[in-house]
Amino acid sequence: ISMQGVCVPILCVCICVTVLLRSAISQPRSESDTYTECTDGYHWDPQTEHCKDINECETIPDACKGEMKCFNHYGGYLCLPRSASLIPAPEPPITPAQPLNPCPLGYEPQGNSCVDIDECERHEHDCQPSQECINSVGAFTCQCPDGYRKVGTECVDVNECEMGAPCSQRCYNTYGTFLCRCDQGYELGPDGFECKDIDECSYSSYLCQYQCVNEPGKFSCVCPEGYRLLGTRMCQDINECETGEHECTETQNCVNIHGRYQCVDKNSCQEPYIQVSDNRCVCPVSNPACRELPFSIVHRYMSITSERSVPSDIFQIQATSVSARAYNTFRIRSGDENGDFYIRQINNISAMLVLARAVSGPREYTLDLEMVSINPLVNYQNNYQTSSALRLSIYVGPYTF
Repeated sequence: ISMQGVCVPILCVCICVTVLLRSAISQPRSESDTYTECTDGYHWDPQTEHCKDINECETIPDACKGEMKCFNHYGGYLCLPRSASLIPAPEPPITPAQPLNPCPLGYEPQGNSCVDIDECERHEHDCQPSQECINSVGAFTCQCPDGYRKVGTECVDVNECEMGAPCSQRCYNTYGTFLCRCDQGYELGPDGFECKDIDECSYSSYLCQYQCVNEPGKFSCVCPEGYRLLGTRMCQDINECETGEHECTETQNCVNIHGRYQCVDKNSCQEPYIQVSDNRCVCPVSNPACRELPFSIVHRYMSITSERSVPSDIFQIQATSVSARAYNTFRIRSGDENGDFYIRQINNISAMLVLARAVSGPREYTLDLEMVSINPLVNYQNNYQTSSALRLSIYVGPYTF
């Protein structure tokens, strides 16, 4: 490379040299100066009144020796291989001078006044993508959206559930916000925060067999006195006679009925009948008062529910001893003045008591069910007809269960 006529040999390779262009700086001139000096490699041009580069490749004979080629350069020259070339640096773009803004920062002139610049609308702000630009008079601010807080220059999600979110029961954090949820048996109120109890009992009358009681977040079924809850909704009669929850005396028998119990005398025989065994009374044939009465009466007790579907078989009558040639018929001798029952005979020795009409309790019936036996081969005191009765006490419970 040769500078100012001094030549240094280099390898003959193809190289490309980028040269940064620069301008010569003139010495400042005072009013008393009659000439101006320039730096080395430049000379004063009185026409332009600027320092002008000297082209040494033209002014110096044989500036480069051998196979080297001379390249003029501002303030000097270069000796490079003939295959080399210079790529000048691009001139910096000339930015047109901005007109003078007479308004304060954040304002721009409009007519004879200054108006606010909306940096947010013009995107002339430096807010982060996670932030929101809020324009203000003469300026702007960068704010985090609701549910976010500023950490450094970024906005991060705030866990409102851990910071006292106003959920009355459950809180679920989501991006930028939170959601309130309720426990089972509650529903979210219109404010989105408070949980209100659901009155399940008001939705259906079939949740409980007897009565539904609403409770916070749930409901429960209750049963009337004399019943206990079976499972979660059904009611079952309490057998006080088995549990010992009765007040019957030693001379009484405990009879369980729907919702309660009944104490009956162990000897329920009435004149002219005499007791021959438990629950069985006999009218002696030697007693003239017994001739028009059934020979024997057996006492039985039973309980049915209210509003039972009809017709309904409720009690079967079965003869215990009959003559082989006797013909038997069954009838309701007494106690059914309203016609609520009837007898359906099954065969010669049995019949069924049928409930004919739906009845409501609490109510009690005492029916004498009679079996009349006719035996033409037997002459008993000049009468071949005898009868026996079953005195059935029926207790109708107060409920349908």
